[in-house]
Amino acid sequence: MTNNYKKIRIIGCSGSGKTFFSKYLSNKYKIPHFDLDDIVWDNCEFYGVKKDKESRKLLLNNILKNESWIIEGIYYKKWVAQTFDDADIIYVLNIPAYICIYRVIKRFIKRKLHIEKGRKESFKSLVSLINWIYHYNTKEFPAVSIILQEYRSKVIYLHKKTAEFI
Repeated sequence: MTNNYKKIRIIGCSGSGKTFFSKYLSNKYKIPHFDLDDIVWDNCEFYGVKKDKESRKLLLNNILKNESWIIEGIYYKKWVAQTFDDADIIYVLNIPAYICIYRVIKRFIKRKLHIEKGRKESFKSLVSLINWIYHYNTKEFPAVSIILQEYRSKVIYLHKKTAEFI
């Protein structure tokens, strides 16, 4: 990748390496990165509380006004369509479910041991996330692929072999 891309969209399953990859690109090209989870979730006292739709829309629109950005997240439905429209390049992290599950379990343990900062998760939320990973790979990913057909000229799929550093 060259630094000709000023607006980068990264999409993939939980545990696929979206945050790691976006931070890597952000540091390399000095482009600010944004996690859609920070727009969706109200990181309050309770895990799993969403922000209202108007707040999410306002936050996302403010990011999209920037000259350059890296936006990463699992989200692909209508409310984030502009991120795909505006992106110069779209990376799709198509990482096998077993790798994603391993990574979210590892991340959960690190957070519980206070080795890594992150959202307040419970064992119940970890189980839900593992179930979501299976659901994403069987139901959501095919839907993502269909939506991204419109943008195929700027989509790059990264698989396990091409995304080992993630």
